[in-house]
Amino acid sequence: MVPAGPRESAVRSFVLRVVLEQDEDVWRAYIPELEAKGAATWGTTREDALRNIQEVAQMVLESLRDDGEPLPPSVTVSEEPVVAVSL
Repeated sequence: MVPAGPRESAVRSFVLRVVLEQDEDVWRAYIPELEAKGAATWGTTREDALRNIQEVAQMVLESLRDDGEPLPPSVTVSEEPVVAVSL
């Protein structure tokens, strides 16, 4: 294993609660704690909405980090890589 160099940052994983709601012929997905920051999207299927909210969540978290804004206390942060599986 090669040690991390000065340019490499540690991996941080974030666990966020997502709400899915069917709205007529689309699915709406949002993260309540980050919705005011833009963490909301939709998809034509439940799976599409989940994929889309993952991308949106990454963009919102990157924006918060870049702007030096704190995360809501309800967001779980791990210094280790994690895998989340939703069935």
